[in-house]
Amino acid sequence: MDRKQMCVANLRYKRPSADEAKRMKNLLGYLTYRDSRDEGAKMVAGQERWTDHGMGKSVAEIAQRCDDLRSNHVLAFSLVVNPNPQLVAMIPHDEREQFVRELTENVVDDFFEARGLDTGCEFSYVLHHRESDDPQAPGMHNPHTHVVLPGTVWSEESGERVNLYFSQSKKVDHIAMLHDVTEQNMAEMLDRYVGPDWEERIDALEVLRNEQKQIVGEEAHGIGLFDDEPVKFWGGVRQTDEANCAIGYYLPVEDEIVFRPVASGLSREQAERLSAAVVEQLRNHPDADQLLLYRETVKILLDEGYDDLLPPEPPSSGPSFDMDI
Repeated sequence: MDRKQMCVANLRYKRPSADEAKRMKNLLGYLTYRDSRDEGAKMVAGQERWTDHGMGKSVAEIAQRCDDLRSNHVLAFSLVVNPNPQLVAMIPHDEREQFVRELTENVVDDFFEARGLDTGCEFSYVLHHRESDDPQAPGMHNPHTHVVLPGTVWSEESGERVNLYFSQSKKVDHIAMLHDVTEQNMAEMLDRYVGPDWEERIDALEVLRNEQKQIVGEEAHGIGLFDDEPVKFWGGVRQTDEANCAIGYYLPVEDEIVFRPVASGLSREQAERLSAAVVEQLRNHPDADQLLLYRETVKILLDEGYDDLLPPEPPSSGPSFDMDI
């Protein structure tokens, strides 16, 4: 696995202006009460959303600390620590929240230690649970954190707070340092939470996916309309994680072959058996709207229980269903 894909650690900052201070407070409120753009957070009475390491545990406290500890150029920094959902899926579900919390705290502490700031840096973070929006594997558990850092940091050498900055020069690249620290912590923690063979297992999963994609070497199973253009597609399966497989179709997009799932959460055997039955229906009804037939056949067989794999009636002719890819 490309270790740069193990975990995303993105950094941004807000300027110390009245408008940016207002936006920062709005952002803190959004992070407190939302898990994603579409989902509100599951609030628990008496339980704080924010974990406080010196920047506060509420919107008001954090906003005030940002103002108190700002520099002339930075009100606050925000950092997102987002482990790859493919790796998160290997961790037992009831241990994932602790994994992401521990990862976040280790990354922040180790990063400032690597910078030579032995006193560390104040921060607070909030944990979000959302589902991934990867079009090839949507809906995977995607826990991540949003971290707030101040615009200044205490310097023992100077005996006062100094500007916190992130350089990307040839001499010092703090962003690269942050990514290196994140990758190192991610790998070490996966060894503990999953086992030392985690990388071998994730590589084996990718090998299996590549084998499943070889279905496109056959004659196309059908033609569907995508963005009003006829495009060949192949019915097939794709392993989502070690335990779950999806059924859907492969199609070319620009210079690559991509997968679009129709149903997921199946065993590999179930998905392969169902896929073979659905592809057979495409061959039996070449004049039908093939993309619609494929998708509806999958849904009908799943709804009815498909041990006998009874074929549905082909959909009547009519306007085709376009899919925005």
